[in-house]
Amino acid sequence: MRVLIDGHDSEGSLVLADGQLAAVIVRLDGEYHGPEYKGLWHLEAGFGHCDVRIAPPVFKTPEEAGAWVQRTLMGRIA
Repeated sequence: MRVLIDGHDSEGSLVLADGQLAAVIVRLDGEYHGPEYKGLWHLEAGFGHCDVRIAPPVFKTPEEAGAWVQRTLMGRIA
């Protein structure tokens, strides 16, 4: 799914937990991201316990983001 970020569209994904939207992640590929972040997945929006406003995490893969959501919802933030 394409997500409009910083004036251009980026690859994005919805992260569901028990059929409910828990997070939106976006692949960092814009010109404003440092080379160390390009290709990583950023928590663009989190809902419920996944709402992280200070220093949202980045992930290597969407699967890693899904595992983070599950840990967060189970009370084991990592």
